Formats: sequence, C-alpha cells, structure tokens
Amino acid sequence: MNLVYNVEDRPKFGQMIVFALQQVLAILAATIAVPMIISGSYPAGEVAMSPAAALFGAGIGTLVYVLFTKGKSPVFLGSSFAFLGSMAAAFSGALSVAGGFLGIIIGAALAALAYVVIAIIVKFAGAGWVNKIMPAQVIGPTVAIIGLSLAGNAVGDLQTCDAGGSVYVALICGLITLVVVCLCSVYGKKMGKLIPFIIGICAGYVVALIFTLIGNASGNDALKVIDFSIFAGIKVFEIPKFSFLQAVHGFTDINGSYIVSLIAAYVPVALVVFAEHIADHKNISSIIGRDLLEEPGLHRTLLGDGVGSFAGAIFGGCPNTTYGESIACVAITGNASVATIVTTAILCLLISFFGPFVTFLDSIPACVMGGVCMSLYGFIAVSGLKMVQKVDLNDNRNLFVVSVILIAGIGGLALNFGSVTITEIATALILGILFNVMLGGNKG
Repeated sequence: MNLVYNVEDRPKFGQMIVFALQQVLAILAATIAVPMIISGSYPAGEVAMSPAAALFGAGIGTLVYVLFTKGKSPVFLGSSFAFLGSMAAAFSGALSVAGGFLGIIIGAALAALAYVVIAIIVKFAGAGWVNKIMPAQVIGPTVAIIGLSLAGNAVGDLQTCDAGGSVYVALICGLITLVVVCLCSVYGKKMGKLIPFIIGICAGYVVALIFTLIGNASGNDALKVIDFSIFAGIKVFEIPKFSFLQAVHGFTDINGSYIVSLIAAYVPVALVVFAEHIADHKNISSIIGRDLLEEPGLHRTLLGDGVGSFAGAIFGGCPNTTYGESIACVAITGNASVATIVTTAILCLLISFFGPFVTFLDSIPACVMGGVCMSLYGFIAVSGLKMVQKVDLNDNRNLFVVSVILIAGIGGLALNFGSVTITEIATALILGILFNVMLGGNKG
C-alpha cells in the first residue's frame, strides 16, 4: 500500500506525539483489560494487578522488541489474552499472593525461553520453511480470523454504556465515532487523514458527554454513558504497582512442583502464540511491502517478542504479544514509522505514572471504543482476505484449505487441555497447515 510515512521516516516532533497518542488509544483497552480480568477473578483486593503497570510493561516490551528487530518492524507489544489461563493457574497454584506474582514473572521467563529456543532453531534452519508450510491460502484466512474472532468484542462494546445507559444511546455514540473515523480516513486532508481515530474518539466522547449531562440533569438513567465515578480519589502522580515489587516476598513460597506447573501452564501457550506471531508479521509485511521474516529475520522478531514479553511481565505481570490493533492502525493511517512506535512506547511509560491521564483514557466509554474497534478489527480481517486474492480458489485444494480455516476460526474451535488453551486462531492455523499438506495445496 502507499505509505505516508515509511518505516525509517521520522514525522515532526509535534505530529509524532499526536500519532503516538493515537496508537495508545488503539492498544489501550486490550492492554489494561488483561490485569483487570485477572484481578476481577479473585475477591476484591486479594490480587491487585495494576492496569497502569501493564501499560508501563507494554512500553518496555515494545522498546525491547524494536531493539531486537533493529528498528525495522513497526509493531507494538501489548498484554496477551492467550496467557490469561496461565496467569490464573500461577495465582491459584501459589501459596501466597506474593508467590503468585513471582510465579507470573517466572512463567513469562519460561515462555520467553521457549521463544529463544525457537529463534535459535530458525537462525540455523532459516525461515524458508515458514513460507512452505504457511503459503497465502493458509496465512491469509488465518489473518482474517484474527480480526473476525474479535468481532463479537467490538459489537458488544458498541452496545455498552459504562454508566448503564440504554443500548440505543450506546449505538448512537459508537456509530457516530465510526462514521467520523471513516470520513476522516477517506476524505480527510493531511493530519485529518493521519489521525482519524483521535478525531473519531473525541467526537464520540463529546456526544457521550452531552447524553450523560442531560441524563444527570433530568434523572434519566437511560441517557447516562460516561461513568464519572472513576475520577474519584485519583492522584496526580502515582507509582504503578509493579509486579516485581509485589513478588519480592514470594521467594519462600516457590518449590519444585510449582515450577513444573508453571512450565505446563506457560510453555505450551508460548508455542501456540508463535503461530499468531507468524500471522501478525506476515500481515504487517504485506502492509509495508517488506518481508520481515527475511529482514530483520524471523529469529529477531521472535527474540524481540519473547524477551520483550518477559521484560514487560517483570513490570506489568502480563506477557506481551504483537498487537493486531496497532498493525491495523498502521494500515489505515499509512504511518509505518518505527519512530512513532518508539514514541508510543515512551508515552506509555510516562502516562502510567500520571493518574489523571490514565483515568481519562479509562473513562472513554466502551461504546465509543467499540466504534473504533469495528474499523480496526475489520481492517485486520480485510488484510487477510487481500492475501487470498492471489490464490486460485477455483482449485479445490486451495478452496478446502481456506474453507476449513475460516469455519474453524469463526466457529470458535478452541481446545482446552487443563490450563492450556489452544485458541481458535491457532487451531484454525494448525488445521489449515495439515489440510494444505494433505491436499498438496502448494503444488496447486
């Protein structure tokens, strides 16, 4: 595609801050959701994972990734949903909460080690085998599934008012956000075309604010969208509750059997996430017109993802992964500048200490973010479908491979083995690879 800013380009400082803020908005909801889900699974206050710490960890992880990939891959790392079961197992199997925090750090180290081992294998064996077992008829529909599997989240958010308002009010706010994003992206001039998400979110927030103020003044709960209660008691400056600080008293609670349980909970998931790593990098490669599996190389992207994930978990507790939302933001805006990604990471580090800003971002209504995510997730899906354009679907060998992947992924064919979950994306990809080999799709 035609990029406004290529990988090596550096936008002007003021513009880059705005572009970075847009990336923060794109990755924010998912990044802070993981620690909130884990904390919400236990009695109030028992396990207090910090969303601000997760944001800081995502920033650290991304900087590590950029370093390992020599600044050639415009990808942001954020909290991974694939490790939710692993993190829950680490806390439930620990003798204390401090031991649980130490457990999730050790688990992230084990997952990173799995990535390092794969990276070493790739370094010596090369990455050519990836293209052989994952041709366009396999990787294209898999990338599409990444977006389609998130469709339910986007639609669910689109119909949600944080303050309990009507679903129809939520739809109005979300759809206005989506319309503004689309109009800016298609008809916008200069900066307007480059920051459609910021403009769309601002428009949606203003509409939600108007509805909420009218609802508060009239006592009509159906019009209340924004939950202002989250602003109560916020501090201007506050050090996030970093995971390593909560883990320092957990060393006496670690034993051999617990380590074995962590290996079982984390390492298999790391192998599953490897498949999504390939899909994401194939996707961003098609967007920027460069094969990142060749340069800087799959071994470097794996090392960046694995080591960056561990570095992020030390602070935020959550293993990180490459974010499709960030990739979609690059594709829609045409801004593939790695300098923007680095600025986004630094911005995450800074705002994690600034309570009012984190709270303001958290106050953006789910319905507004739902409108944004409809375009983000949809663009991921379309990116995958574009890869399939070059595939001959008149050949039944290719047709069956694509069909199996789409139905398995959209149908939600996830497999659970104890604390290990093979996601619908990984399951679909594995089935696609097997069917492609069985039917001789590459020959077709």
